[in-house]
Amino acid sequence: MQPNDRVSIDLGDNGVAQVRFTRGDKMNALDPAQFEAVIEAGAALREMKGLRVAVLSGEGRAFCAGLDLGSMASGGSNPTADLATRSHGNANRAQEAAMTWRKCPVPVIAAVHGVCFGGGLQIASGADIRVVHPATRMAVMEMKWGLVPDMAGYALWRGLVRDDVLRELTYTNREFSGEEALGLGFATMLDDDPLARATALAEIIANKNPQAIRGAKRLFHVMREEGEDAILLAESVEQDGIIRQPNQVEAVMAEMQKRAPNFTDV
Repeated sequence: MQPNDRVSIDLGDNGVAQVRFTRGDKMNALDPAQFEAVIEAGAALREMKGLRVAVLSGEGRAFCAGLDLGSMASGGSNPTADLATRSHGNANRAQEAAMTWRKCPVPVIAAVHGVCFGGGLQIASGADIRVVHPATRMAVMEMKWGLVPDMAGYALWRGLVRDDVLRELTYTNREFSGEEALGLGFATMLDDDPLARATALAEIIANKNPQAIRGAKRLFHVMREEGEDAILLAESVEQDGIIRQPNQVEAVMAEMQKRAPNFTDV
């Protein structure tokens, strides 16, 4: 990933990558350059050696306040010339900013604070887990501007938020708190220090068999998208590729010997 002033990635020795939106003076709002930096960061993670978990957060007063209103007013908010063009696999550029975290081969944990509106909420929804400050301001914001959510929200919220609740929030663009988000399904857990909690959780996950963790994430995708027969087969295929391999044996030995495991990244 090329150095930029929009997103930073810091990979620790424990395999936990801290991915930070660094446009804090603009509440990490999404203008065309921010879209590009977010997508580039997601692509970089997919190629990163030694990566086991990613923590996604925003600097300053917000996780991400959604579209940059200044860019929107000047006609620069549209991140693609043709929204129907699939420029990133199954997604367009705007959708990829949220879907890239779902496509990441390792778990992604979003630490959400301050403001998380519109596109920011859809980006957070791409994470596997969302740790949210109770006072975070959140909204499915697009209807305020006469738009529909189109940054993968409908794909990511399916099965996450109850259908009628999601309709009400979409139609009204009503703001809700992080505390309310927990009951609605947008938040996995609440914490007064989301980044610390997300990092602690990432460190726990990073200490598990990395092959099994990646396999489990692939299975979650199959579970979401496929039928029963495909799910059953996928479980067996994943387990065949893990069981009795050195990392799986190490997981057993470390547990039996009450010590920290020493896994090999593959």
